[in-house]
Amino acid sequence: MILSTLALLSLALLLGGMVFFAAVVAPLVFTRLPPEWAGRFIRQLFPRYYLWLIGTAGVAALALTPVRPTDALAMAVVAALTLWLRQGLMPRINRLSDAAQAGDAMAKPRFDRVHRLSVLLNLAQMLAASVVLLRSFHLGL
Repeated sequence: MILSTLALLSLALLLGGMVFFAAVVAPLVFTRLPPEWAGRFIRQLFPRYYLWLIGTAGVAALALTPVRPTDALAMAVVAALTLWLRQGLMPRINRLSDAAQAGDAMAKPRFDRVHRLSVLLNLAQMLAASVVLLRSFHLGL
């Protein structure tokens, strides 16, 4: 019972955080702040956002392991992918953004490509979290 509650809570917090960031925070930041402030703010927010995802997906993976190993594996993959996004892709995106702003014409298309990749991976993670959460309700976790 405790693991089931912990799994549901972690999944809800994971998906809720992702949806809130994508639907509320990011659009608000980029429509209400000047571009140079928006970029600085997002750079400060992303490491914390990724830690939130790693933590909630990790707790969900641990709580799901005894009852639904496949869903636990999916959440472990979400956590591991987020770790790579935070430690690997995000610094690369930041370097390319800096280079593009400094006038490097080659950096902008590369930035666009890796940024698009990060968005697609985040959407895939949202989908995975949604499926696992819906399965939890459907299967009566």
